[in-house]
Amino acid sequence: MRASDAAYATLREEILEGQLSPGSVLTETEQSHRLGVSRTPVREALSRLVADGLAVQSPGRGTVVSEISLNDVDRLFEVRIPLETQAAALAAQRGSAVVFAELAEEFDAACAESDPEVHYELAARMDAAVDEAVANPYLSTMLAGLRVHLARIRRLAKDQPQRLAASAAEHREICRCIAAGDAVAAEAATLLHLRRSLTYISDQRRAAALPAHT
Repeated sequence: MRASDAAYATLREEILEGQLSPGSVLTETEQSHRLGVSRTPVREALSRLVADGLAVQSPGRGTVVSEISLNDVDRLFEVRIPLETQAAALAAQRGSAVVFAELAEEFDAACAESDPEVHYELAARMDAAVDEAVANPYLSTMLAGLRVHLARIRRLAKDQPQRLAASAAEHREICRCIAAGDAVAAEAATLLHLRRSLTYISDQRRAAALPAHT
């Protein structure tokens, strides 16, 4: 792996995981020393992060991690809903029934799993399977950019065990519909999942805005 790719992958993961918080300054000198690479690969990595929307150029400060909050969720879902419902419908028409049937079984088992990382890893595999089935680089590119920001929102929302179980069941249903080749049902199941996800995150946002009880 090239030094710039390794630096990019590390910084991207640290931003998505919240280890580099919004507003953190990413100086070339500091990051090159920390990552053990020269400044040139770091400069390339920072440019890619800016292109991803994970960092911005701030006058007088340089490159900083971009801001994000639960208040961004409505705008993200305005884009997410039409893209993901369309992708699910196309996957049902073009995808492998075997692949999605197997994913449905894994989501079924995940309903009893309380580890968020298990759910996120499985959801990422489903996203990859949908992208492969759809075979539309324009749609996949748009979804890839959107998923980066949704991952940060998801970390802020802090899914509770009951929401994780419900989400796994919703993903299971989407996979079953895709495996059955039912585009209408796959689109409907995806829409239901996304609306429930939006409701959950919106509830978390309102709860965070409430004053603490004294």
